[in-house]
Formats: sequence, structure tokens, C-alpha cells
Amino acid sequence: MSSELFNQINYQKAYRKNRLGAANWVLENPETLEELLSYCFHADLKLATKATWVLEFVFRKDITILYPFLDYICEQMPHAKGDGQLRSFGLFCEMLTLNYYKRKEPKLRLLLKTKHKEVMTECCFDWMITNQKVACQARAMLALYYLGTEIDWIHPELATIINQNLPQESAGYVNRGQKVLALISKYRSN
Repeated sequence: MSSELFNQINYQKAYRKNRLGAANWVLENPETLEELLSYCFHADLKLATKATWVLEFVFRKDITILYPFLDYICEQMPHAKGDGQLRSFGLFCEMLTLNYYKRKEPKLRLLLKTKHKEVMTECCFDWMITNQKVACQARAMLALYYLGTEIDWIHPELATIINQNLPQESAGYVNRGQKVLALISKYRSN
């Protein structure tokens, strides 16, 4: 592996400036997105995590650039294992659902299919019931909230999981959990 993209993402230290520099390079060379995505799901977890961190900076700047790759991302996302990967894909799910359900982005409304929503639902629930970092779970909660505005069974399941976990979780989990429970309550009362 000696491509220019590989050299961009194979930084020694995970400093923000290194990740941002690599992301800006990818945005300037969008033909490398497919290669970046393949690194995100690479068997080498260190490489996959670095690639996913770069991908996160890419989609924070322009998530629409990833829309043509929704099928591939949703096929591969259930296989992501590293904390850094999961946090980034949790954010990806959160941003997609915000753009789809809250902002009603026209292009995404045409592209995001039932199969994508099913994968996001499955992954987000997996992240909620397994021992994951709070950042991943917080992102999953909000994504599931929005998915639950379309899929009826999600809100009751999500509320049950959050309520079961609140007593033993961190302040960050409790804060996001209470906000999501309030959103569910408000949505159900309308």
C-alpha cells in the first residue's frame, strides 16, 4: 500500500491537524473516496481507525459527498469494531438521520432507502446494548430517535434501554439520554 491517499492517512500522530489535512486532501481529490472507504473497513484496525477519523472530517465538511456510497457503507458498517470507527459511524448515522428527518434534505430523501435505515437501526441498537463508549451511544440514541419517527417499535425499545442504563452510566450518557427521552415523550404526545 503506497498510494498517495495511504500516505495522507498514515500519519504518525492522530493530531487534529493531521486528520484535517488528510480530509482536506480527500475533498480536493474526491476520486479517492472509494479507496478511503476501503481503508475504513480494513482488517488492520489501526489503519481502519485512522481512515475513519479522516472520513469523519470529510463528512463533517460535506456529508453529501458520501451519498453515492450509502450501499457500501451500510453493507460494511456492521463489521466495524474499533472505538474510533464506531464513534465516527455513530456520528454518520446521526448526521444522516438529522438531514433526512429534520432537515428533509431533498437529495437524501431520494437516496436513503429502507435497507439503509434497517442497517442503521440494527447498528445503533447494537451500540446501545453493548459496551461502547458514550460518544458512540449518544450518537446512536439521536439517530434512533429520528428513525423512530418513522418506525413505530423503535421509540419504546430505545426508551427501555435508556431508562435501564441511566442509573449506572456517565454524566454524558445521562444528559443525552434524558434529552432523547424528552424528545420521545414530546413526539408521542403529538
